[in-house]
Amino acid sequence: MDWHGKKTLVTGSGGFIGSHLTEALVHAGAEVRAFVHYNAMNNWDWLEYFPDQTRARVEIFAGDIREFSDVRKAVQEVEVVFHLAALIAIPYSYQSPSAYVATNVQGTLNVLQAAHQAGVKKVVHTSTSEVYGTAQYTPIDEKHPLQGQSPYAATKIGADKIAESFYCSFGLPVITVRPFNTFGPRQSARAVIPTIITQALSGKTVRLGALSPVRDLNYVQDTVRGFILAAENDRAIGSTINLGRGEGITIGELAKMILHLIDREVRIEVDDSRLRPEKSEVRKLLCDNRLAADVLGWRPKVSLEEGLRRTISWMSENLNFYKPLIYNV
Repeated sequence: MDWHGKKTLVTGSGGFIGSHLTEALVHAGAEVRAFVHYNAMNNWDWLEYFPDQTRARVEIFAGDIREFSDVRKAVQEVEVVFHLAALIAIPYSYQSPSAYVATNVQGTLNVLQAAHQAGVKKVVHTSTSEVYGTAQYTPIDEKHPLQGQSPYAATKIGADKIAESFYCSFGLPVITVRPFNTFGPRQSARAVIPTIITQALSGKTVRLGALSPVRDLNYVQDTVRGFILAAENDRAIGSTINLGRGEGITIGELAKMILHLIDREVRIEVDDSRLRPEKSEVRKLLCDNRLAADVLGWRPKVSLEEGLRRTISWMSENLNFYKPLIYNV
């Protein structure tokens, strides 16, 4: 697909993956409308820190994904919608599950309805590997059962199924991409890699939850490339496609790897307050990425070690964005 002049909408554009996707689309020549969450300070999250020449090419739309009238306005004259807006922190979903239903389920319904009414040519909907819960078999392919082991996961399952229903019922050209654990610059400390890095850079102790769970980690540039390839490929319409490396590592092993790269003597401790409820903890995620390879021609290009080096470098220069001594739920 030639992205030059292609009118696109990115919801959740001010967030971690969304900001990287917005940047990539601008560099590809697309006309990008960035849907950011309205706030009284008129803050555009990570879009605020784009180079001036990049930000000048982004049309900012401030609204609320939970408000259909806002979403309907945002999709006008748009050809491709990338829907990333969501509440994603698992611990906070224990505290405020209704907010997750409103944002992740109702918000997704708003996007799908608005896209259908506007005749959008392609919708790329964002899922998460958390919908699989603890692996019943590995590697996890797209046919693996879905398990709502947290309110966050349950609302993402609901959103995925609504997206599926709009394809089946109305012929909406929607693709669901299901990233495994994406990491990289700009990621918040509610995720494990920034938690480890920022604590290691700031003190002598890294406090974590469970160290035994296995995660499949993918650098953000690879994830973004998967989103764009999904939008470009008509064979993907109606499908759900995993985006993951296909390699697992425990949280404990990951922490040791990061500390080795930082080259500091830091102690690792388990903090009971960071442990998830026993039945809610996802014990193992390991991606089967064969469908992404077959349909999209996608494979990860950045190694885990190289991605960690880039992330450590960025976070060491931007530690002011983090509060390492506070548990960020």
